[in-house]
Amino acid sequence: MSTGETIIRVGHSPDSDDAFMFYALTHDRIDTGGLKFVHQLEDIETLNKRALAGELEVSAVSIHAFSHIADRYALLASGASMGERYGPKIVTREPTTLEQLKGKTIAVPGKMTSAFLALQLCLGKDTPVVQMAFDAILPAVKSGEVAAGVIIHEGQLYYQDQGLHQVLDLGVWWNDETGLPLPLGGNVVRKDLGEEMIAKIARLLKESIEFALANRREALDYALKYARDLDPALADEFVGMYVNQRTVDYGPEGREAVKLFLDRGAEMGLVPGPLALQFVG
Repeated sequence: MSTGETIIRVGHSPDSDDAFMFYALTHDRIDTGGLKFVHQLEDIETLNKRALAGELEVSAVSIHAFSHIADRYALLASGASMGERYGPKIVTREPTTLEQLKGKTIAVPGKMTSAFLALQLCLGKDTPVVQMAFDAILPAVKSGEVAAGVIIHEGQLYYQDQGLHQVLDLGVWWNDETGLPLPLGGNVVRKDLGEEMIAKIARLLKESIEFALANRREALDYALKYARDLDPALADEFVGMYVNQRTVDYGPEGREAVKLFLDRGAEMGLVPGPLALQFVG
């Protein structure tokens, strides 16, 4: 490592869409101008908790979690994961209706995830839940340990192969409610790095996403290492769902969706707010 390099720790989930997004940054495929980006691979709820403590310079976080860290982190204009009439799904072992689920405990992948906030916005703040690691939820539903679970990441594409049934797609529900995409994840940068460094990181993250989209096969080959044995065609589909032009920049609809998502959460007393949202970059 050259003496002039500055280390920037980048937290992201060990899944294919985040790996795809950060590939160019962490593998020197673009000129980083003396910055050395180093992976910190954690599940999203762990990243949310680390962001609460202000540990990492740059991190993927849940949009839900951002409401709790907006004093310390800025939301980057690039890096969004948004569901365009798709998103976290409520699944059960047997065909079930939402009405039949009332009062039953639902497994969620963390109480700072956007999946949990969307579930509360949909079913109410008193919905009984149990927290589990995201990759433990499908087996728990399949075994009957829990009545239902909210699944995120690649499990959205193969839950049917486990014999499970969808009760509701929260991305579809949100779009029917608002006409907007469901904001799930974003990337944040720590404010104490200063305006110049923040602007540089924002530019490089956008370049990394644009590189991956322009060199899809190269970036996807790397991302497949994080696809948890998912069929390559399904992994490609999953990456396309969550890394696209909306990821390059939220755009007006994306910005509106984030604001409405957090405003509705604040109205229900679920998150701090309302926030004065700014998108850096």
